[in-house]
Amino acid sequence: MGQGLGGLGVDEEALVSALGKWRHQPEKRAQLRKSFAGFFTADGGFERFEDDYIHYLKIEFARFKNIMVLWAMHPWERDARWANDVLHKAHPFDIIVEIACTRSSEELLGARIAYHALFHRSLEEDVAYHVRENFSNLLVGLVSAYRYEGDSINEEMAKSEAKTLGTAIKSAGVRNLVENGEVIRILTTRSKPHLRVTFKYYREMYGKSIEEDLGDELCLQETVQCLDSPPKYFSKVMDETLKDGADKNTKDALTRVIVSRADVDMEEIKAAYHEQYGAQLEDVIAMKTLGNYRDALLSLVGQ
Repeated sequence: MGQGLGGLGVDEEALVSALGKWRHQPEKRAQLRKSFAGFFTADGGFERFEDDYIHYLKIEFARFKNIMVLWAMHPWERDARWANDVLHKAHPFDIIVEIACTRSSEELLGARIAYHALFHRSLEEDVAYHVRENFSNLLVGLVSAYRYEGDSINEEMAKSEAKTLGTAIKSAGVRNLVENGEVIRILTTRSKPHLRVTFKYYREMYGKSIEEDLGDELCLQETVQCLDSPPKYFSKVMDETLKDGADKNTKDALTRVIVSRADVDMEEIKAAYHEQYGAQLEDVIAMKTLGNYRDALLSLVGQ
């Protein structure tokens, strides 16, 4: 029974089995309450269910429902609703970066169309209004982008812009970089193939990756990671979600990533995860999640 309540999701079969087996054994339920010191505390003559854990169980029972709803939803609507949640419910802004930088130009445009239809405002105006931090202009530029998606790359331009990024980092400092007009222009308008070549030249010029030089400026780091290699970025996100002690927002990313990438680049994400962490993503999900939620995740990941 205890195993049915730990981790991401719940083991519905184990819980239903306990209902039948313990139907006439109230002492078993009393033993359960006493054995879960974190869930229940003695309060006079009874064991009281802690409010925080009632909330926790509601969240865990809801995970399977949420993954099925999101799976059935049109990708444009899904992204629009995720973006709206970020802007109105104090979720981390990295989800905005993720949507803006890992979707194709048509997919991002579709999310903006869906946002109009659902919320009667533009995504751009909501980002501009709700994001008060110094990276507001960067985020507005990212969600407004409609990037060229062909293979044509101007090598000399890429090399020049690598130098521009390096000069900006050295002169403006990382803290002011998100307000630098040239940095915003390069990151929000150039095609992803062009930017990958730019980042390659940056490493050749300065002896390390641009990510390393960005220090702890997370918004810029995540922007570069998402534009450069979505599979590597998503494998890192999933590693965080599967760690013991992850908070709710971090755990929720597991559903978001798997539902949104299942038919896009899941095989590449699995390969990147194995390369980075030396484990099979499917095995870690099977070990860390439970019940119908686990089965749904593994079905989308593919075994």
